[in-house]
Amino acid sequence: MGITSGLVLYAVIWFMTFLIVIPIRLETQGDKGEIVPGTHAGAPENHYLKQKAVITTIAAFVIWAIVAGIILSGVISVNDFDWFDRLPDPK
Repeated sequence: MGITSGLVLYAVIWFMTFLIVIPIRLETQGDKGEIVPGTHAGAPENHYLKQKAVITTIAAFVIWAIVAGIILSGVISVNDFDWFDRLPDPK
């Protein structure tokens, strides 16, 4: 795995993890009881985006290290996903 593919893999894992972390501890205006006129009760009040970005960065690094380790060790390769025998046999 090259540097570029490692960075792309980390970016994909980071954004997927961030989309999972965003709704955790989300407080809506309806939860707070302070609904701004003209907005929906489900509109977010507090995001805590800085904390969520830090948590995401740490979690994504751990996940990336595991995935990169599996890829670099050769435990799983592209040929393992060749279900239709379209790739040449590795030698």
